[in-house]
Amino acid sequence: MSHTYSTNLVHCVFSTKGRVDMIPNNLRESLYAYVFGTARNLKTDLIAIGGTSNHIHILLSVPPKLSLSDAVRDLKANSSRWMREQDVRFAWQEGFGAFSVSPSQVSVVKSYIRNQQGHHGRRNVEEEFVLLLKKSGVAFDPKYVFG
Repeated sequence: MSHTYSTNLVHCVFSTKGRVDMIPNNLRESLYAYVFGTARNLKTDLIAIGGTSNHIHILLSVPPKLSLSDAVRDLKANSSRWMREQDVRFAWQEGFGAFSVSPSQVSVVKSYIRNQQGHHGRRNVEEEFVLLLKKSGVAFDPKYVFG
């Protein structure tokens, strides 16, 4: 076969270091635009982005030639540098959560990601992340989830 065909949709979640509120409201949309541009440079389709002052959600379509870990590493490294250039003391956590998404669920996940402010009126980032792990069937030890 001369061509590769792939659908690799992934909902990624990562927090600021220590889940501290480091993303100022006045920079949030600019940060999202920067992450979007970085994804485009990686030849990765960023479908949705959202978050709060201490974490970010992205829905990516990862191409076959790029590993998910490399994509997230580059998104985090570039956006972290950009935030520091905005005079924000900033760092992302180590690691990330990644959850596969069926093409039939893209609109649901996009809505979920874009409505992060509303979700966090009901639960904090730690509760949300543990719920995502459970819903996705990811085995985890609660004492190691947040370092």
